Amino acid sequence: MSDTGPARALTVRIGREELIVRQRYEAVSILNDILIAAWFIAGSVMFFSTAWTTAGTWCFLFGSVELMVRPAIRLSRQIHLKRLNPAGAGNATQSGQEY
Repeated sequence: MSDTGPARALTVRIGREELIVRQRYEAVSILNDILIAAWFIAGSVMFFSTAWTTAGTWCFLFGSVELMVRPAIRLSRQIHLKRLNPAGAGNATQSGQEY
């Protein structure tokens, strides 16, 4: 089952423009990965200065929490797919990529 249909797309209107997000779980997973990288890069840079070591440690902690969010996103996607099509859940085409 794909998230590309118009009923499954998230549409946000901004003035005369529309932002359409398809495959929401994949988009959330990508955003989560970007946040993980940002937390760890910021924490690494902060460790260069002893004055910023505590803030860097907090960034590493936030990055670790974001790593814990990744399986929750994947689990939510699986539960959502099964709820949409419980009779044909085995027939649903799913991407082999882990999000």
